[in-house]
Amino acid sequence: MMRHVVLFRRRQDVEKDAGREKDLADRMAALGAQIPAIQKWHVAANEVNRPICWDYVLESEVADANALDEYLFHPLHQALVADLKLYFEWAAVDYTA
Repeated sequence: MMRHVVLFRRRQDVEKDAGREKDLADRMAALGAQIPAIQKWHVAANEVNRPICWDYVLESEVADANALDEYLFHPLHQALVADLKLYFEWAAVDYTA
């Protein structure tokens, strides 16, 4: 089992836009049901305002590294990434559970 964890925060050079941010977060949350390789999927917003906190976390699980690639290179994921990178920066960790 591979876990894929991603932290997102609004880019500093982008003005906050609550509507746009909600749309992107909703699209992130929905993606888990749209790609067969994904076994578990959870997106959550940060609830505590501290300088070290990021805005959102994505926690997911796939069967193995091949399934992770299937997800990462899936056209629906690639389309979402194209929109996310205009608003968010992110950091990811992939590891065997």
